[in-house]
Amino acid sequence: MKILLVEDDDLLIKVLTKNLATHHYVVDVVKDGEMGWTYGSTFEYDLIVLDIMLPKLDGISLCKRFRTEGYTLPILLLTAQDTITAKVQGLDAGADDYMVKPFDSVELIARIRALLRRGSANPFPLLTWGDLLLNPSTCEVTYNGRPLNLTTMEYDLLELLLRDCQHVFSTEELLDRLWSSEEFPSQATVRSHIRRVRHKLVSAGAPQDFIATMHGRGYYLKAPSGEESTVTTVPEHSSQNPSVKTQFQESLKDVPKHIPPVDSQQQYLAFLNETWTTNKPKSLEQIAILLQAVRDLQANQLKPSQQLQAQQIAHKLAGSLGIFGLTKTMHLARQLEYWLGGREPLQAKHAPLMRTLVTALQEEIDHTTLIEMSQIPSGQSPLLLLMSSDTEFNQSLVSVAASRGIRLEIAPVGDMAQTTLIEESIFDFVGQQPDVILLRFPAIASPIPQGSKFWEILQTLAQRYPNLPIIVMGDRDELDDRLQVMRRGGKLFLVTPTPPEQVIDAVVNLLRGDKIPHKVMILDDDQNWLSNLPTLLKPWGFKVTTLADPLQFWTVLQAVTPDALILDVNMPNINGFELCQILRSDPHWQRLPVLFLSVLTDATSQNQAFSVGADDYLCKPVMGVELANRILSRLQRVRAWAI
Repeated sequence: MKILLVEDDDLLIKVLTKNLATHHYVVDVVKDGEMGWTYGSTFEYDLIVLDIMLPKLDGISLCKRFRTEGYTLPILLLTAQDTITAKVQGLDAGADDYMVKPFDSVELIARIRALLRRGSANPFPLLTWGDLLLNPSTCEVTYNGRPLNLTTMEYDLLELLLRDCQHVFSTEELLDRLWSSEEFPSQATVRSHIRRVRHKLVSAGAPQDFIATMHGRGYYLKAPSGEESTVTTVPEHSSQNPSVKTQFQESLKDVPKHIPPVDSQQQYLAFLNETWTTNKPKSLEQIAILLQAVRDLQANQLKPSQQLQAQQIAHKLAGSLGIFGLTKTMHLARQLEYWLGGREPLQAKHAPLMRTLVTALQEEIDHTTLIEMSQIPSGQSPLLLLMSSDTEFNQSLVSVAASRGIRLEIAPVGDMAQTTLIEESIFDFVGQQPDVILLRFPAIASPIPQGSKFWEILQTLAQRYPNLPIIVMGDRDELDDRLQVMRRGGKLFLVTPTPPEQVIDAVVNLLRGDKIPHKVMILDDDQNWLSNLPTLLKPWGFKVTTLADPLQFWTVLQAVTPDALILDVNMPNINGFELCQILRSDPHWQRLPVLFLSVLTDATSQNQAFSVGADDYLCKPVMGVELANRILSRLQRVRAWAI
């Protein structure tokens, strides 16, 4: 499959092309929007991946031009702009999907596979034709259960034929679809690859004309004997052919195995360190340009062209630094891009904030000499175990889960009413413990009896795996059913029909809070009390930033971008109530959880706190567990709003 990458960041280009090539994608790279249009309108591609901020023609305008001119191929936007406005603009311009840098390479590849399936004649995760089975997730190919050892080009050729089984591909079309625009192979090269793939198929037991030739037209997959030449779903096709059914079941077992071998991880880590060593001096040169822009801003001499250049540098740094797992560095670059992007006209008074951000960014880059394995994404996508006997519902979740970077395993439960959990773990089927379980009850009109197998399954799972979140989905929106779900260990209750997108959103929402440490910012002029708080909250894994000077509040807030804020009431120069009002007057911070922690215990102070926008109020002294639980409670409410 052939992809056009429109990106002007050399570092990101290097990492992306390596990841895409590993998954058998042919990649053409251009570095500005005009060249993106030239290539996209001249050559045939299966997918376009483009950044929003591009020289000459921005990504939004390029996307609109493709759609206006009638090009329907999938377009995936990649950008560091993590705002609702940017996402809406991109999708309204005609993009099919949107990913924010930095991204997990596993999720990126999963979304690309989902987009390619959507535009394919065969939209199913596994590609089959007779006894031939190709699994794009693992890049494995078997014929009648026997693995085929294919080269990259042979794999690409077979995948292309399988994705459009009804099409006759001419030699010229194969050249255009399988080789990059910088390569110029001859038609004899295509025929040579066809011969080698045929030979390997025949050696595995396929007929000589499995890849058939239509003289004067090209090549196509011949319909298996006794079957119509139509594309069918894997389950229907496999039910007619036991050997394919066996292969399908075996392949399902392999789908979750996205963890690269240790040697592959080490090779990728070595690649990242080599890339970082090469690009670190370039990043520091870019920092020098940013520092000069700050000096010019301080002297009221910053030109619009300089500000635009500085914004573009911050944008590139935000996108590329996240690839190395340098999360703090990436957030600093994002804050710079945010301010340089014209949030408000930059003036000399903004220079201290800008200097703080640039200096912190410079120190982080300068002190990073080696990328550790713990910094980069592990490649282990979350695993959702679906226990449901509704085939139609199960199939509807497959592509949505893949597009969100979630692996989906369907447990073979049959008739849920008769299912009994035996002593062996249900996870033996999966091979590993999932991150979330979705338990879907079948349609039932009357209340579910107390002793039903439904409740037994839920209660057994909850008791056996108490730390595993369980989502229950049922047809009856009744208080009694909801009560039983909560009493027996369920975490969420969804009512049928809930769209697949909302179901997966609920899964993502459950997973989101446990993966990334929460950042908590605490402002209090009591230095002794302030010094104890990081230790007090350490058992809960919070990343705590403390501040004693209220006059530095806004600068530190912008640099830290906390998930929750704790304020004292009485402080010099500005009190906590005024700071909370300032915060709530800015649309960007209106949903940030704010907790007051004060020695004032009177009702008037507490009421005033809530009137200016506080979410909670605690009185000193406070136990660590109580403070942590109050913070976590507010964060859970924020995540619930995001669904």
